[in-house]
Amino acid sequence: MPDTNDPTKILDLSGKVALVTGAGQGVGAAIATYLAANGAAVAVNDYVAERADALAREIRARGGTAVGVQADVTDFAAVMEMVEVVAGELGAVTVLVNNAGNAGADPSALSRAPFWESEPANWEPYLRVNLYGVMHCCRAVIPGMIEVGHGRLITVISDAGRMGEPRLEAYSAAKAGAAGLMRALARSLGRYRITANSVAIAFTQTPTTAGVLADEEFRRKMLSNYIIRRVGEPSDPAGLVTFLASSAADWITAQTYPVNGGFSVSQ
Repeated sequence: MPDTNDPTKILDLSGKVALVTGAGQGVGAAIATYLAANGAAVAVNDYVAERADALAREIRARGGTAVGVQADVTDFAAVMEMVEVVAGELGAVTVLVNNAGNAGADPSALSRAPFWESEPANWEPYLRVNLYGVMHCCRAVIPGMIEVGHGRLITVISDAGRMGEPRLEAYSAAKAGAAGLMRALARSLGRYRITANSVAIAFTQTPTTAGVLADEEFRRKMLSNYIIRRVGEPSDPAGLVTFLASSAADWITAQTYPVNGGFSVSQ
């Protein structure tokens, strides 16, 4: 464990085992890389095994400790098996970053029709990934955290979950539900020195958003809502997640932190 009496070491994650879901690319990849760079042993999860393994190799090439683990977070049995594999290879998970989100493998196939014209089948992919996926992963790692006597639960949500987003009502509801889960777990788990927090991000440059951001008119209008007039980068939330995983955040729990270039203030 890091020496918390040395103020220069408070971001040292040595001795911690982190599982980052949806980490094969984008925000999750940046988070996994940051955690490894600060000393954590990292399990890189993705539903595409090749992406998870590729990033794990990159981290190891830089001198870090990492393994790739394939699992779909919407499959509870697969999540439980993944956590067992991670425990066998790296040790008990003490930092869980619930980053897997959106609506699964092909979100472009989902309709963005008005909510009052949608059906439950349109909502389910958002709920399965963004809410049930988070619940599955938390359920899988909490017993191990209780056993070792400390842990961090960190969930990446969206400003859609804090403020609402038209034509993304199911997504907004799922992200808000995930943040509510973090607050409830924080109250349940504080006695075990386990914290639970959320990081809410706004529009961020990732492979998923690259297509829409190529539209200069859309980009211009979107950025007019941000105090810091640039698109978010994966490194932006990665820095805050690293802080929340560290000893510097020992007394921080049940919070939701926006990383959004001032979007919420500009509304």
